[in-house]
Amino acid sequence: MSTGVSARLERISTGGRYLVVPMDHGITLGPVKGLVDLESTVGAITRGGADAVLTQKGVAPRVHPNKNGKGYIVHLNGSTAIGPDSNDKRQTGTVEEALRAGADAVSFHINVGSDHEPDQLTQLSEVTETAHRLGVPVLAMSYARGPGVDEHDAESLAHAVRIAEELGADVVKTAYSGGADSFERVCEATRLPVVIAGGSRGTDRETAEMVRGAMDAGAAGVSMGRSIFQHDDPEAITRTVSAIIHDDADVDEAVEAGGLGLEA
Repeated sequence: MSTGVSARLERISTGGRYLVVPMDHGITLGPVKGLVDLESTVGAITRGGADAVLTQKGVAPRVHPNKNGKGYIVHLNGSTAIGPDSNDKRQTGTVEEALRAGADAVSFHINVGSDHEPDQLTQLSEVTETAHRLGVPVLAMSYARGPGVDEHDAESLAHAVRIAEELGADVVKTAYSGGADSFERVCEATRLPVVIAGGSRGTDRETAEMVRGAMDAGAAGVSMGRSIFQHDDPEAITRTVSAIIHDDADVDEAVEAGGLGLEA
């Protein structure tokens, strides 16, 4: 690992643990709750303990004045929910553009098992080569998605995270398998730090239990979007997740740290 990659990884993590909040959903879903006033949401989650926020390149000017000195990741591909195939992620930026936008790292999404897997594998490989030549770390969002693929199957997820390592990524994000025992298999499949996606919003307790289970299985943190930025109190739920990731809190301690009520 080059000095540049190592130094920049420290900007998007704390002590090797990651609380990243992706907010690139404006392409996928449009101007949904939490993304209309992007500035306020970025300010809240970074005050709450997020290590980094992640967006597409175009909204970088709205991020930097509000991120309270935390890290910034630019996402390099995307698709829309209303398009013909949401698994068909197309490249939306380059590493050079991300650096011009002030990024500390870049991210790239692949869907292992989809019809678009071959092109996405090639593109991720090219992104990692360019990024490492420039000293920039790569977060690979590697999901098991496609016809007949169980998106939460531990063996499929293990394959997906291993692909990210094989193609040169520095951190890998994937779905949670649903339990700590099964997710251990996923974390054991790679030497990369593994972070989990949040998926659609659940209750505060469900979010905390998922994060606690992933950390118990050996995960290095989360890259959690809607569960945080669409919350009624993004700062509070970020504090809750941060307590688990950065302070090793249990679920009750974390919910208390966030100042949230115990939901059923």
